Amino acid sequence: MQPSTTLSAGRTRLTMFLLAIIYVFSYIDRNLIAIVLEPIKQEFDVSDTVMGAVSGLAFAVLYSAFSFPISRMADKGTNRKNIIAVCCGLWSIATVASGAVTQFWQFVVARMTVAIGEAGGTSPSLSMVSDLYPPQKRSFVISLFMIGPNVGLLAAMALGGWIAQEHGWRAVFIYFGAPGLLLALILYIVGRDPGLGIYDTAAEDEARKQPQGKFLTDVRAIMKLKGFFLICMGTAVAGMVGYGYAIWAPTFMVRNFDMPLSHAGLAFGIASGVFATFGTIFSGYFCDKLSCQDSRWQLRMPTLGILISIPFGFGFILWPVDAFWMLGSIKVPHAILFAAGFSFFNSWWPTLAYSAISHLVSSRQRATSMAILGLFLTFFGAGIGPLLTGTLSDLFSVGNGGEGLLPALLIMLSLLTLSALFYYKAIGPYQERVSGLKADEDNSKKTQQSEMQSPIETK
Repeated sequence: MQPSTTLSAGRTRLTMFLLAIIYVFSYIDRNLIAIVLEPIKQEFDVSDTVMGAVSGLAFAVLYSAFSFPISRMADKGTNRKNIIAVCCGLWSIATVASGAVTQFWQFVVARMTVAIGEAGGTSPSLSMVSDLYPPQKRSFVISLFMIGPNVGLLAAMALGGWIAQEHGWRAVFIYFGAPGLLLALILYIVGRDPGLGIYDTAAEDEARKQPQGKFLTDVRAIMKLKGFFLICMGTAVAGMVGYGYAIWAPTFMVRNFDMPLSHAGLAFGIASGVFATFGTIFSGYFCDKLSCQDSRWQLRMPTLGILISIPFGFGFILWPVDAFWMLGSIKVPHAILFAAGFSFFNSWWPTLAYSAISHLVSSRQRATSMAILGLFLTFFGAGIGPLLTGTLSDLFSVGNGGEGLLPALLIMLSLLTLSALFYYKAIGPYQERVSGLKADEDNSKKTQQSEMQSPIETK
């Protein structure tokens, strides 16, 4: 059903832009720890396992705990713009606090507070973005929104590495956390929530007006949707590998290629951030084109992207350390080309998984379903990925001269085959569910047309 009232084109673009920029800063604040992981570890004298837990598990536990109630508020009709603005302010304050701590336990508390704030960012934002534009443009629009992690990674690695090199690791958190406070205020003042489900079909619109059931009942209903659990599992494994790789790759470059922190961050940030941005836009644009002809491409593309990315990841880890170019005083390993290829193809699955979920559910389930997918991504990805990588690194370092990060990353990258299998298995159930929803929509339209024509036929 087309909406009776919509935001102006200018207001829609402004709101979309603000949500995208805030998403960029959420990923900057989340991933800053990757570029300063080594100096933090040295200052507080902790192991790779502990740093993996702090950078992942401590974040994931609270993120997961708070994402559901906040997403539930969004699905009930609470102004999503206000939710996002308040949460952005909270995680920005906590990021600044991360740079002001003097003891390790304070740093852990600050990082966990960042998680609480970011729990109210992604799911309400994706729900709101899904209502800013019609369904036939959704994959591409979400792909534009999902550039955020790539741009955030680029800024965190490239600029964050330079700031850490020149001013110390604490300055990194302070410099990047402060702008979020201003962005939160601007969104609160000028942003607009378009309204929940304004592009719903007549059947979805009627269902949305019904009272919401109990939380656990609704979660169970979403989990039973055809293909939903398989998509969640594919995302969980891909996220576990992706987070483990992104958090530890700069440290791997410092150790393996004997690079300064700023140079490693710059090289990895450009290769990963720029090429992942291209991959995200490419996948969203072409998925919309292909899915119009065959809905199975919504999950075929992430499956193919993951499989193609695996040899690129192996190439980055295994390429000879003495093969590099010199750009002035900066050493650029040949292996960085493989990191760029890995980022391009491995960036397909986040956008397309979230877009697939948006097509599986109604608008009144959207934020909650995004939170469920986010739970799988965050707990297994941000929570388990860095921790498992750090633990494997410590295990392989025993009797190996402390060089255990290389085999640890190889094992993690190998797990991507399991993610591709889950997405592949989800293709059939996903198509069946989407086809059923389309049939219901067509029947609803025929019923409406019949009701409109019946008085004329009676005369």
